[in-house]
Amino acid sequence: MIAPATKTPSMNEANDKDPFNNNSYGTLVDHPYKLVNLPVLDVNDFNERIIRGYEEGYGEKDLPADLTLARSLIPAGTATLRDFSNISPEIPEYIPSNCTGCMDCVTECPDTAILGKVLSEEEWQAKLQTLPEADRAMYAEQWSRTKKYYDGGKKKGLPGGMFQIIIDPSKCKGCAECVTVCDDDALKMIVKTDDVMLKARKSHRYFKNIGPSNPKYISDNLLIDMMLKEETHIYVGGAGSCAGCGEGTALRMLCAATGSKYGDQWGLVAATGCNTVYTSTYPYNPYLVPWTNSLFENAPADAIGVRMRWDQIGWADKPLWCIGGDGAMFDIGFQALSRLLASGMNVKVFVLDTQVYSNTGGQASTSSFTGQNTKMSVHGKTLGGKQERRKEIAQIAMMHPRTFVAQTTCAHVNHFYKAVLGALEFDGPAIICCYTTCQPEHGVADNMAGEQARLAVDSRAFPILIYDPRKGEKVKERLSLQGNPAVKEDWFVNPKTKEEVTFIDFARSEGRFVKHFDRDGNPSATLLAAKQDRLENWHLLQELAGLR
Repeated sequence: MIAPATKTPSMNEANDKDPFNNNSYGTLVDHPYKLVNLPVLDVNDFNERIIRGYEEGYGEKDLPADLTLARSLIPAGTATLRDFSNISPEIPEYIPSNCTGCMDCVTECPDTAILGKVLSEEEWQAKLQTLPEADRAMYAEQWSRTKKYYDGGKKKGLPGGMFQIIIDPSKCKGCAECVTVCDDDALKMIVKTDDVMLKARKSHRYFKNIGPSNPKYISDNLLIDMMLKEETHIYVGGAGSCAGCGEGTALRMLCAATGSKYGDQWGLVAATGCNTVYTSTYPYNPYLVPWTNSLFENAPADAIGVRMRWDQIGWADKPLWCIGGDGAMFDIGFQALSRLLASGMNVKVFVLDTQVYSNTGGQASTSSFTGQNTKMSVHGKTLGGKQERRKEIAQIAMMHPRTFVAQTTCAHVNHFYKAVLGALEFDGPAIICCYTTCQPEHGVADNMAGEQARLAVDSRAFPILIYDPRKGEKVKERLSLQGNPAVKEDWFVNPKTKEEVTFIDFARSEGRFVKHFDRDGNPSATLLAAKQDRLENWHLLQELAGLR
């Protein structure tokens, strides 16, 4: 990320300027204030010595504090070596005969624990012959002939496409979100036994060794098939996030969309928060791109500096994402964010919006909903949770000069990918605010991140939108509410129940609002005020989009 120095000082000169300098260990790099020595990581040594030490339980006590640790350096993708197979007593089982190849499970898994692959039938047959004969039948029965790839391939004049879903037992935390999002009953949770785990480990190894998907069967028009391409697997899993973490899915999808266009030629600047804790628990890092963790309040400022330096050395075409939670972007880092958007610089911002400071145990943020029970706004006898109305970062961002803005969720896959790809194509600042369920703080089950995100949109709690300055001169030309149900109505009516879906329904489904309902299920006055707040916010968006 930094250009080589034009002058190499003597050992004494370098050591006078930097106590960590050791010319036998690293290469000198240019620095605006002083000459420093950045250690060159020996990845094999790191994996064998440091990763092994932590895997076997003696790393924290017995390994020396070396130069890489002093620099807080972790090689790319080391989290791929992390093993979570002892976390859960259950693991998903794939049922090929029911699979349609929809890719929902692969897309929504927060831990890169489910992978998909498609090969021509001829390739598949040839690959099977390379496996040990005793395992061929076992592995062959895990592939399916779906209409999407097998029949669809033949319609294109290709051999039928064989499709497989594989579960990586070392990354799966047993959240069961894959089972929840699968409408075809192609996955079910089963108890882990020695035989089940042996089969899972063998299948995963064979899956990895037979090579990438055949690109002829992957349509660029089907954005959900993006993760069939190996180059999109920039987030390798192995992060220490909670089971079913909504943020994990968002980061995976963000990395996949960016990786599909730019491979690994881009970078990340992250604000302190849950995302930096579970992705940099030493010595594990799930990213395959350069990444730095800044302070809670200044990630956008850090990103400005990186962008300026990259532009200076001729890297203007490399995307840079600045990521952080709602606490970092809505609150303490809001001024830095505003300055970034006003600068016109080509930096993309991604907000992981949990409506709470998850990293500090559930404090309220200005992103929190009215009535939400959090630390610093506890639901008690006098006040029923947070009393303030939620800040709307999307509307604020739209008022900045020429800024691409989007609100989206991982449950709305096409909308999510279109938002990310649109932001990357936009030649200026962009911000995407993504609804990300936090299971512990929201009081929802591990498998419900996608369901809650969809309900947040249906109930107007979190409308999705895309605001693209290139679409016209007027706000209504730039702002699209496409993807929301019943865009011209106040509330969406569930076609099955014939009842309106409102913020009350959303609140009723989560533990953070539980005290607002009496024994008969009636909502409190505070919750009714929150419902009105969400309706007024929706009315404003409708007006801006020319729908009201």
